[in-house]
Amino acid sequence: MPDEPDHDSSIWDEYAWERFLQQQDRKTERYMELLEKYMDHPDRDQIIAREMGWHHQLGEQFGEDSEPDWMSEIEPDLSDFKNDAELFSGEPDGDEENDVLGGMETFETHPLYQASFALTVWIDQLFDELGDLQNHPSAVKLATQSAIASAKLAAALSDEDVDEIGMTIAYLKRALKAITNAIDAGVQLKKELSLSPERYGTLSHRLFQIRDGIITLMGEYRAEWRRRYGA
Repeated sequence: MPDEPDHDSSIWDEYAWERFLQQQDRKTERYMELLEKYMDHPDRDQIIAREMGWHHQLGEQFGEDSEPDWMSEIEPDLSDFKNDAELFSGEPDGDEENDVLGGMETFETHPLYQASFALTVWIDQLFDELGDLQNHPSAVKLATQSAIASAKLAAALSDEDVDEIGMTIAYLKRALKAITNAIDAGVQLKKELSLSPERYGTLSHRLFQIRDGIITLMGEYRAEWRRRYGA
């Protein structure tokens, strides 16, 4: 896989964004592994910089009031990847502007995100009723993947001007993967804990409601991509 998405246009589609996000995931995972391994090492910063390939950081002396901006390597400034301002000003380009892509103030107000966040709260309440499940693999997977789905939805829906449809779809795909993993964990948890039909029915309904909502939203954004770019 190339170091940078192979895309001959300033407009990245969902696949270019997916490659880019995968690269950042690998960098983040590597950084966290090194941080955990060398947390107490006196030369931690220099070791991590060398292992991450941040050669510009090696040999630098940081003052007490300064902090190396290493996280920018993990979460780089995306301003270079924004589309042309004249093409993507956020203003409607016609009376037929897709309602799903406009009029959205914040991701917190989107019904799909609200449903996802409510699910994480409901799961926490369920686990409180069932007892200590912190070390139960299926319970941990269910809670974790549901939370990841909520976070990915927030990322997907946070661009109120919808400047990067490809990025939005890429994050929706990640949310879909997470909620699918949560569904698998819920099925396993039902077997292991003998959840009542009522509780499992509610859990399953919430999970599939979010999954179906993500699929529908992805279809709408892809239709908008085709409308704008004809591909």
